[in-house]
Amino acid sequence: MFQFAIRRALPSVLLALASLVGTAASGATIDVAGVKLEEGIELRGSKLQLNGAGIRYKAVFKVYTAGLYLGKKVGTPEEVLAATGPKRVTVTMLRDIDANELGKLFTRGVEDNSARNEFSSLVPGLLRMSQVFSEQKQLKAGDNFLIDWVPDVGTVITVKGVVQGEPIKEHAFFNALVRIWLGPNPADWKLKDALLGKAG
Repeated sequence: MFQFAIRRALPSVLLALASLVGTAASGATIDVAGVKLEEGIELRGSKLQLNGAGIRYKAVFKVYTAGLYLGKKVGTPEEVLAATGPKRVTVTMLRDIDANELGKLFTRGVEDNSARNEFSSLVPGLLRMSQVFSEQKQLKAGDNFLIDWVPDVGTVITVKGVVQGEPIKEHAFFNALVRIWLGPNPADWKLKDALLGKAG
């Protein structure tokens, strides 16, 4: 009788254990269009959490995934820009794209979301960004780049695991890049909501 009871209970016990394991595993990463994003990372000794992540569409085509990491979760662009400490935007390509073209789109995104009197001060940083992308020639599906803000260091750009040149020191430049996705004229409205944790 006792053995029969154990045999009857075993499947439900195993199912409960499996669900616990699944919860623990899914808590570590999220899947965005096949790209795994960690829910928590460490950047220069600071723990950051994934504020939100989503997909950049152009027409019906998936272009890339983007994730935003901050010290604590926030829900508005203003809070993102005002947040202190390290920050990260991670972008992973979902299709092959001419890197020079992507650099031009980023420049246009900054221009569309910056005050005219501010834009001229951003030009040196944008020229550096354009150079980084033109040197890459092409970004293939699966290629990744990071845009990190590190206090007292600047904006650090990493493409396919390789840091690109010296940091760009002005905080205004990092904020201008973030506004590509979170500004009044974002690259993709649904992606803006996703990065702010409002998707779905």
